[in-house]
Amino acid sequence: MNSGIAINGVGVVGGFGYGISALGLALKRPERFTENVTIQTSDGPHTVPVYLADTSQLTNYLPKRALRRIDHYSRMALLGAFLALEDAGELESDRKRMGVIIATGYGALHTSFDFMDSVIDFGDPLASPTLFSNSVHNAAAAHVSIFLKATGPSLTVSQFEMSIPSALISAVSWLEQGRVDSVLFGGVDEYCDVLGYCLHQFFGYNGNDIKPFDFERQSAIAGEGAAFFLLSRSKKTDSSYGFIENVKVSSMVNGEPVIPEGSILFIGADGHVQCGRRYERFLSEDLPLTAYSPLYGSMPVGPGFDMAVAALSIRSGRLFVIPDNMGIKNQSKSELITQKIDSRPIYCLKIGPGGGYGMIALTSIK
Repeated sequence: MNSGIAINGVGVVGGFGYGISALGLALKRPERFTENVTIQTSDGPHTVPVYLADTSQLTNYLPKRALRRIDHYSRMALLGAFLALEDAGELESDRKRMGVIIATGYGALHTSFDFMDSVIDFGDPLASPTLFSNSVHNAAAAHVSIFLKATGPSLTVSQFEMSIPSALISAVSWLEQGRVDSVLFGGVDEYCDVLGYCLHQFFGYNGNDIKPFDFERQSAIAGEGAAFFLLSRSKKTDSSYGFIENVKVSSMVNGEPVIPEGSILFIGADGHVQCGRRYERFLSEDLPLTAYSPLYGSMPVGPGFDMAVAALSIRSGRLFVIPDNMGIKNQSKSELITQKIDSRPIYCLKIGPGGGYGMIALTSIK
C-alpha cells in the first residue's frame, strides 16, 4: 500500500517530557526518565522505577475548571492531541470533517479500579457515576472530540500490543475513502499501582534500565504516555514528517514479517523476554535496527512512540542513537550519527507474546 497519507503534526507526552522538541532532546541526550514509586505487595512495600507523564501543561490549552472531572488517562490524550495540532499549525482550523481515532491497550486503568472500589464500598446504587463515565476505554476519544469540536467520526481501538497498527489501518481507510479530510490519530496508556503490583508479581523488576537487546533477561519497566499524529491525504510529493507507506497486522502463523532490503528497522522490544526473543532473527539481517523503548517504557501503545521517533528521524534526515548496548546493531555509533536516511523507508515492528505482529512503514517520499 502506498497510501500517500501525510503526517502533518506530532504530539507526544511521556516520561521524557511533552512535545516533539522534548522527544528530540531526549533522543540527542538520553538519560534515565524513570521515577521511583512504592507499591504494596504481600512481601511488603517495594520501590520500583516507572515512566510517568506530567500533564500540567494541558492548562495552556484548556482552563482548569474544564478539567475538573477529567482523569489522568484522558488528560494525556488531550495534551497529546493539542500538541499534535499545534505542531501542525492547525489549532485554529475548522474540524467539522476531522475524525478521531485513539488506540489503547490498558484503557483508563486507574479510574477503572477506582470505580470498582466504589462498587465494592458503596454497592451498585451508590457507585460513582463520574468514575464510571471516565472508566470506559472510549472516554478519551469522547473528551478529545468534545473539547476540540471535532464532529467527524470517533473510534477507540483496543487490541493490546496491536492497538496502534490496527487503529492506524482504520485511520488510513477513513482518509482513502474520503469519509474525513483529516484524522487525529493517537495512542494512550496509563500506569496505576495495580499494574505495578501485577508486573512485580509476574515478572519482578530487574534493574533500573530497559535492555531491549538483552533477550535473555526480563528488564521491562512500566511506562505511560500519549503519542498523537495529525494525518491527511496529500497531493504533495514530500512532507517534513513523511508518509505512511504501509500498515500491516498479522501473525507469524501466516509467515514471519518481511522487511524489504534497504530499509531501516525499529523494533518494539521493551524488555519482555517472551516477546523479545522473537526479534532475534533480525539481528543477523544486514540492515540497521534499533529500539527506543528506554526513552518511554513498556506499554501496549509503545509503537506509537516508535512511529513518532521515525517521523522525527525523517524530518531531521538522520537516525538517532541511544547509548550502551541498546542501540543500532551491525554498525558503530559514529557511523550512524552521520548516516543519512535518504529515501529509505523506516519500518516499526511490534511482536506480541502470541506471535501476532504489527508493522508500520514510513517513507520520506510519496
